Amino acid sequence: MAKEELVEFDGMITELLPEGRFRVRLENDHEILAYTAGKMKKNRIRSMVGDRVTVEMTPYDMDRGRITYRHKPEGLRVGGAPRPQYRRR
Repeated sequence: MAKEELVEFDGMITELLPEGRFRVRLENDHEILAYTAGKMKKNRIRSMVGDRVTVEMTPYDMDRGRITYRHKPEGLRVGGAPRPQYRRR
């Protein structure tokens, strides 16, 4: 059980800042300063400007948060380009 309850918001990364920090615009047009969660760093999940993310925030400081999830972009395949077809001779 956590000491305090965290609040989750969805938002979009608007700016990359030094030292692994990001400026995130939430759905309610509030801008916050956020950093990448440890699990995302461990698994080398990269975030870029324009990515949709989920941010955890404490109710005591609504200007800072932690990015916990990067949503997959719609319309792009995960596997990349199709494999080439080779003819047999």
